[in-house]
Amino acid sequence: MRQKPALRRHRRTKIIATLGPASSTPEMIGHLFHAGADVFRLNFSHGTHEDHAARIEAIRALEKRSGRQIAILADVQGPKLRVGTFRGGLVQLATGARFRLDLSPVPGDAARVQLPHPEIIKAAGIGSTLLIDDGKVKLRVDKKRADHLECEVVVGGAVSDRKGVNVPDITLPIPALTEKDRRDLDFALQHGIEYVGLSFVQRPEDVAEARAIINGRAWIMTKLEKPSALEALDQIVALSDCVMVARGDLGVELPPENVPLAQKRIVKACRAAGKPVVVATQMLESMVSTPTPTRAEASDVATAVFDGADAVMLSAESASGSFPREAVAMMDRIVSRVEGDPTYREIVEATRLLPERSSADAIVAAARQVAHTIGAEAIATFTMSGSTALRISRERPIAPILGLTPREETARRLCVVWGVYPIVTADAHSMSEAVAKSLRIAAQESFAGTGEEIVVVAGMPFGTSGTTNALRIATMP
Repeated sequence: MRQKPALRRHRRTKIIATLGPASSTPEMIGHLFHAGADVFRLNFSHGTHEDHAARIEAIRALEKRSGRQIAILADVQGPKLRVGTFRGGLVQLATGARFRLDLSPVPGDAARVQLPHPEIIKAAGIGSTLLIDDGKVKLRVDKKRADHLECEVVVGGAVSDRKGVNVPDITLPIPALTEKDRRDLDFALQHGIEYVGLSFVQRPEDVAEARAIINGRAWIMTKLEKPSALEALDQIVALSDCVMVARGDLGVELPPENVPLAQKRIVKACRAAGKPVVVATQMLESMVSTPTPTRAEASDVATAVFDGADAVMLSAESASGSFPREAVAMMDRIVSRVEGDPTYREIVEATRLLPERSSADAIVAAARQVAHTIGAEAIATFTMSGSTALRISRERPIAPILGLTPREETARRLCVVWGVYPIVTADAHSMSEAVAKSLRIAAQESFAGTGEEIVVVAGMPFGTSGTTNALRIATMP
């Protein structure tokens, strides 16, 4: 039996682990990687640039030691809406009471508080809902003036200084990138990160603005957490490089019973468009404080895998929890177990998408079918930008995908893509060289042995993006 490399993942769905106070040392980052993390998320809502620079340095050093590509997601904060302060630091709002939100910076009380966002006051209408502290307190606007909103407390509770405000039924005329985000983005791009997490997107124009700033230096991972974004889902997916189902704020702004439906809708839209999609937030939440998840959490991770997500993500579980390594290892076990079940492959086959009407899609669809028919051990694809590997991933083949590219940034970006095992290698200059190189790498990485077959996909002329037009079957010597 062939010996498998220690760091080869025996699953198709990728794992993203958030770094934070519990997981910022080089030693712990190494533990998370070996436990199964394929991508590390840096949350720019917390920490300094110095903190993030140290984490990036540790990840790159780990990458060099391991000989495996590791991707970094820089998740920028986005516009955070908050109330002002209170005289005693906290008030208790009773259900049915009256409460005013105004522009005055004077500390508030049980009757009023500052809302330092005139754009909310301007955009709100009679009947608009405002949610405070992740939806724990709910207000409804019943009177509006130029400088304040008069509200009824629909769901009461405690409100303290600078708690967050969500406005689920209002589209605000504010950019998705704040000045802080722009500074963070500049820092992250200078450090060569692979993905930018774009927070609180409301409309397609938000993604277009970020794309103009980033200018191809990273892939945009649009976080869908606003109901208004769902109204323009297809346009936003088309403008994004990848998408995250950000269930934290989405779960605040949507009724809980609607979140699973939104998740399935988003995953389906991304699968149809061939864009990688990540399911995130509270996947193994109990592992923040306990070494094992609940059965419901295990089912939640499994559902995301069955739905067809490219990746699943850990947030507080790996960033600030007591069991970061165990959380990654548990997610790895759940994903691997689901993908090894016959039901998973049945669902994959039943939900297979039709190829688009292009020569490239015809080639990759044929590659999947050929690999399935002959029982190929792998599909090797040469790719410059990553587009060919993305197309093959959309086909969800049984055989693992070797994403061979001369560009290190492309290899790292492919770390989030379902089924792709990215490898940096010099480009081929002919089909015979591509076949020989694919056979050599398949042997080195223990994907195939003597007498076994692989499928090779490439584009001619070599070195040109978007020319996928050739397929070969090759037998291991």
